[in-house]
Amino acid sequence: MQFIQKTMKFKIEALHTLPALALVALLTLGFSTDLFSQEKKKQTVKELPSKIALRVGKAVTITKGNVDGALILVKDGKIEKILKDPLGKVAVPEGYHHIDAQDRWAVPGFIDLHAHVGGSDLNDMVYPVNPGFRVLDNIMPNNPRLRKSVAGGVTTILFIPGSGTNMGGFGAVVKTAGKTVKDMLVRFPGALKIAQGGNPERYGGDLGRDRMGMNYLIRGALEEGRKYTKAWDDFEAGKTKVKPHKNPRLEYFRGLFHKKFPVVVHTQGVQLIQSTLRILHDEMKLWVVIDHGTFDGYKLASEAAKRGVMVMNGPRQFRFDREYGRVVGLAKGWFDGGVKNVGVNTDSPVIPQEEFFFQAAMAVRLGLDPQVAMKGLTINPAKAIGLDKQIGSLEVGKDADIVLWSGDPLDIRNHVSFVLVNGKLAYDASQEPRRF
Repeated sequence: MQFIQKTMKFKIEALHTLPALALVALLTLGFSTDLFSQEKKKQTVKELPSKIALRVGKAVTITKGNVDGALILVKDGKIEKILKDPLGKVAVPEGYHHIDAQDRWAVPGFIDLHAHVGGSDLNDMVYPVNPGFRVLDNIMPNNPRLRKSVAGGVTTILFIPGSGTNMGGFGAVVKTAGKTVKDMLVRFPGALKIAQGGNPERYGGDLGRDRMGMNYLIRGALEEGRKYTKAWDDFEAGKTKVKPHKNPRLEYFRGLFHKKFPVVVHTQGVQLIQSTLRILHDEMKLWVVIDHGTFDGYKLASEAAKRGVMVMNGPRQFRFDREYGRVVGLAKGWFDGGVKNVGVNTDSPVIPQEEFFFQAAMAVRLGLDPQVAMKGLTINPAKAIGLDKQIGSLEVGKDADIVLWSGDPLDIRNHVSFVLVNGKLAYDASQEPRRF
């Protein structure tokens, strides 16, 4: 007892030495002494049945407007029905587990197409181009960064190699929750990762250290993959009789050139965006997603829009334009230039994955329409990756990736309190300490 009294006396005396803001922070936290022990607490999140009825104050469907007062029925991991329920009196069907959250907003899980937090990073620096590399073997379910991702409302990421080389390898689209890789995996390959400038400029003296050499290597690897793909296509179509030799290093190029998945490009600034559009879209005829797009790259928005190339801008969301002497919101710059399906990214952990919605909030602060920003967190990245029939909005038949917020996600004062991923409970702040 004396120890407790001395400890409390020390804390109270210590308050007199704290700056005012620190004092306010402690008061806000209620003198929380378990901030560092929360992760050690036993998780008590319970399993839910396969049939769930969520009664919410507002359902933000993204594609079909907002529903003020809704009952969302989930069955076997999919959204079964979204019923208007303004008075909260629609009867819950028999056999459904009822969750009353009339003070919450239901929002589709967010989708980030530039993430490195799905497991151990892949950033091998020996060869400048690595078409044989893949992240599939590096996925780590339930790792600490993914657990925080869920608490930020992010339910799907494109987990890609790093940008230390010109061609890092093939990424995977994964859910942020799941006990096994099989539970998490949405699609592999998810995309090919290419970095055209910036990080790969290693100044090591080898070929690929500058942008001319880099583009030479990227062209060479892709041309090799295109020829390999054509050889197999001709054989399978009966145009040739000699079966090509199977090359594991080039095998994934077949899906790339058949446009089963895109190439996502770490590219930014006018010169690099220009190279991306010319080489990857015009010459190689690939499905291209600009997955950085910062600095003054938005000045080529009309050219990207002309080609149907989508942009997930980030992790920078603004730039000081010296020509006009003003700060430019980059997502708005892309949108105003013609890229209507614009989105944002974190390049996590450059920006923590759980702060993904901050990126959209910042874009709004810099002029982007809030409805466009919400699409940039949800349906636009789903379209960019070719999965908009499965994820990205609250619609019947889609994956039940549903996040309950305390209010508008673009108001950074709000937070996530409950998350379903594939209809399974991934996070419940009422059952465990808030992760974020």
